[in-house]
Amino acid sequence: MRSILFFLCFLAFANTGFAQDNYDVDLIPGNLRNRANSCIRNEETVVDMRAPENVMLTVKKAITVFNENGEDEARLVLYYDKNTAIKGIKGEVYNAVGKPISKFTQSDFADVSAADGFSLFMDSRVKHYLPNVNQYPYTIVYNYEIRNKQNLIIPRWIPKPAHDVSVEKSSYTFISKPTDEVRIKTLNYTGSPEVVTDEKQKKMIWKIDNIVAIKPEPYSPDPETYRTSVQIAPKHFFYYNHKGTYQNWEELGKWIYADLLKQRNILPPATIQMVQELVKDEKTDKDKARKIYQYLQNKTRYISVQIGIGGFQPIAASEVDRLGYGDCKALVNYMQSMLNAVNIESYYCVVEAGNEKKGVDPKFADMTQGNHIILCMPLKGDTTWLECTSQKIPFGYLGDFTDDRLVLACTADGGKLLRTPKLTAKNNLQIRNVELKINESGTATGNMNTVFSGSQYDNHESLIGKSITEQHKSLKVSYNVDNIDFETVVFAQEKNIDPKLTEDIKVNIRNYAPINGNKMYLQLNAFNITRSIPEIKNRILPVYINRGFTDEDTITYLLPENVQTDDIIPENKSFKNDFGLYQVKVTIEGKKLIYYRKLMINDGTFPASKYEEFSKFMSNVNAADYLKLALSLKK
Repeated sequence: MRSILFFLCFLAFANTGFAQDNYDVDLIPGNLRNRANSCIRNEETVVDMRAPENVMLTVKKAITVFNENGEDEARLVLYYDKNTAIKGIKGEVYNAVGKPISKFTQSDFADVSAADGFSLFMDSRVKHYLPNVNQYPYTIVYNYEIRNKQNLIIPRWIPKPAHDVSVEKSSYTFISKPTDEVRIKTLNYTGSPEVVTDEKQKKMIWKIDNIVAIKPEPYSPDPETYRTSVQIAPKHFFYYNHKGTYQNWEELGKWIYADLLKQRNILPPATIQMVQELVKDEKTDKDKARKIYQYLQNKTRYISVQIGIGGFQPIAASEVDRLGYGDCKALVNYMQSMLNAVNIESYYCVVEAGNEKKGVDPKFADMTQGNHIILCMPLKGDTTWLECTSQKIPFGYLGDFTDDRLVLACTADGGKLLRTPKLTAKNNLQIRNVELKINESGTATGNMNTVFSGSQYDNHESLIGKSITEQHKSLKVSYNVDNIDFETVVFAQEKNIDPKLTEDIKVNIRNYAPINGNKMYLQLNAFNITRSIPEIKNRILPVYINRGFTDEDTITYLLPENVQTDDIIPENKSFKNDFGLYQVKVTIEGKKLIYYRKLMINDGTFPASKYEEFSKFMSNVNAADYLKLALSLKK
């Protein structure tokens, strides 16, 4: 009897195990296939913090790839260096009905340098693998283990990595000693983790299942704001033989200043004397800083350095002074050291850089936030910010790479959260004045003057320095007008705290105003058509406009003598809402037709329910931009 019961129990256990590892695609629920290019069947992530210098990461992950668009999720990419060791990798590939078709081990992975093309020094390497499977769907299962000799950065849990990925089930387990103090940040996770504690360890488990793929929505906020995630930061940490303790930004900023920056800002006596001599005739600290910044731009160039603790610690200022290059950390530290030489206070600031505005979380401090360093000078109420990696950016101007976000300033008194200046819709200007002469065959010739400032300066500044051929090629993309040719192109810059770029172009547009019978058809908005945006029913996510702007266009058309202007009706159009405003005015002065257009878009986050209003606003702008007049010709 006992033997029979044992056999039945064994069968039940075996069947249960088989069910858990059955990768037949037909077993995936229909709602997880809808809109999905891949599905995470099961992911089990375990982080075991055995000691600050010994953190084990174990992952088992099974992904079903439905089509070639889901291939990215099947690729496994693992970075390693002296601080991170890959202890083992293995896996299998299954066909559509869940039968194994191949196996792989660590020896099947490509192993290359993690050099990114612009880093001078980098000691990280990367292993990556993508199965060579020609038939979809298929499932790949990874099992790997990594030892981290640090606990400053704990692997984060993001169970759903992209909008086109569905998740059948996923779990994240964090193991530590019961006495270890950690801070935990969870986003979009309902409920509480399962907690199991005994004398030796404390285990916390987060689980999630049945997460569907979603259709991407335009003008959506940062995915981090709406995806589920868990982030853990230990109070006591170890990293590359550096130890520290922090629970907030003040303590973290103080550790960075005291441990990573101190003693790295010493300059040779000759350099200190040179800097003091350089600014001796300047009257204000701001003028002195401007002179030193110009010297920095002339002397140094940016090269990334990622060795040892190089991801967080700058190379010494004396080395930058000797070599003439460095990464963002090193160049900021060098500039700060030269300012110190003339007693000008400044702050070394950690920022999350990128066109998408993203600041540090004021409620949760950790070292994973921030990918760039900039410099802040308080200057007694005239706060000035410096981007030290560019040889072209004007003094005191940050641009859209780091504007309008919270940053961590590292000082001797501790970390301080500061906000960088904002490029507003009123600052981000494109002011265009055009005079076009239309001949009797409909060809338009004339001059176009455009002034760009704010973020619109950033969008166009890269054209300076390019060859004439490259400039013309880029301009034909920007000014998407049939038969347009640029006879001359001239750029001029005002490189101050509020920089401007002026673009002067002599244009020729064949057959711009085509003739049919006794009518000449003239589209009034020649150069700045706004695209409409799709309508979306049942919008889920908030509407996010990252950066506002203002465009003003004035085009004066000199019409040919055979065009009748008496029957042209002047037109005024204007509409406004929370998203912005749009104005159009058309006036006639003899043979001159003057078209004025203004579009201002406001930045901000708006409720999902407002998307319909935004879509309608943009569609109305698009329709108005295509306004075309049928001009009567004299017989």
